[in-house]
Amino acid sequence: MAFTKLSIEAAGADASRGSTPSSEIDIWTIFRALRDARSVFGLRPGHIQTLQAMLSFLKPGHGETVFASNYSICHRVGGIDERTLRRHINRFVELGFIKRNDSSNRKRYRVRSSGGECISYGLSLAPLLQRASELITIAQEMENNRRDRIFVRKQILTKLAHLEEHDPSNTFINHARKTLRRKLSLPEYRALLADTDAECQNLSTPDDPPETMELPANDGQIVRHQSRSEKGKKDLESNVGNEALTPDLLTSVCNQATSFSTQKLRSWLDIENHARTLAPMMGIHPETFEKAKKTIGAQKASCAIFIMLQLGQRIRDFGAYFHSITLGQRQTQFDPAALIKRASKTNECVG
Repeated sequence: MAFTKLSIEAAGADASRGSTPSSEIDIWTIFRALRDARSVFGLRPGHIQTLQAMLSFLKPGHGETVFASNYSICHRVGGIDERTLRRHINRFVELGFIKRNDSSNRKRYRVRSSGGECISYGLSLAPLLQRASELITIAQEMENNRRDRIFVRKQILTKLAHLEEHDPSNTFINHARKTLRRKLSLPEYRALLADTDAECQNLSTPDDPPETMELPANDGQIVRHQSRSEKGKKDLESNVGNEALTPDLLTSVCNQATSFSTQKLRSWLDIENHARTLAPMMGIHPETFEKAKKTIGAQKASCAIFIMLQLGQRIRDFGAYFHSITLGQRQTQFDPAALIKRASKTNECVG
């Protein structure tokens, strides 16, 4: 196995003629290509080991025929039995990688005439060498596919980690990770990546933004819709005004949240503690609430919990919506003070 290149006969040359070097081919490049593409041809590792042993018997300048006996080949493979060797050789013959040139007594040898012509009896690897470009192309395609699958898989894992960080309770994460346990094809990986991208998009953009509506009056019984004017179309992310918001005003308007409290909420600390209790009940992970508190402040994050609970079924996914208005793209648009003030004034006028 010390040599790296082998002179082969011209394609289609008759086995009874002398060996005519036509090109120099790296035999081990061809071997590695077939090794990497073996699944395409239904070959097992044992077949590849047998072929490697056979190639090791070739010598530079002595053609592409293996003259070694079955015993010698079995010994070089590592001690396989002769029946296994014959099965491997037959498989290569079926695939068109090996051609048998048998003598009358089944021995493997070469004879030469006085004019220099020779006849080789043995296992010819010429068909394998002649299919070098085919094998190299197949192996390259398989390698490209493997690298693309790894690349897309890493993208999916990165996006899942992002989802898990901001919305650990998302059921899509477990579904995707279970899917990744299987060996997927490239189209399957790309389809899963598209689904993951869509889920990430939903994280930063609410599934079903609340339609324009008024918060209920202080008695919590009637929900009044706003008019469809430009002013009335502003929703939870309204950016109107920046007036101070008191705990009493928040708890009186958002009575749905206060109804879950066993004691009166007198201060912003009481409201924050209550919001922290309500968050997991709404599908918002405690870590997400804490991150929102650090980002936009405890008062604003707590108000978001109260207002979202008041809107109720108008929000399809509390977790995604909370992330959007506290940590996502709509963070700067969310003004709870202006929203609560406007709702309170409207209710007073109507009442």
